Amino acid sequence: MTIRSHQSEDFILDCSITMAWCFEDEVTDYSENVFISLDKSKAFVPTIWSLEIANVILFAERKRRINRAKATAFIESIRSLPIFHDDNSQIAMSTTLEIARETHLTIYDANYLELALRLRLPLATLDKDLRKAAQKNDVKLYLLN
Repeated sequence: MTIRSHQSEDFILDCSITMAWCFEDEVTDYSENVFISLDKSKAFVPTIWSLEIANVILFAERKRRINRAKATAFIESIRSLPIFHDDNSQIAMSTTLEIARETHLTIYDANYLELALRLRLPLATLDKDLRKAAQKNDVKLYLLN
């Protein structure tokens, strides 16, 4: 996997990348480069992103992987980043369902792909199935060649 240099290019951010910033054992060069790129770029997320983040944190707390103080600090830290929520998820519901049917992705992952297609932006994800579906739909993978 070749990672491009940090360019000023907006992109779609998924939960897998975001949570890699929270858990040290999930950090990759790619996730770190995506984080660093936010100095010059903006990330866009579907409405479901916030709920996915909260869900991962909740389960991590239950498994004692993270404590409340660290969870709160992490949430505050990502609130300060240039991450913008898409308000058109309701409008995109039918399209997201169709994408999920065609790609065999979950609705949640299909929602990221739908947003990337609609906004014509590259996608940052660690999810292998989502990466494959993005490539099949001619969606660029952010910072990857």
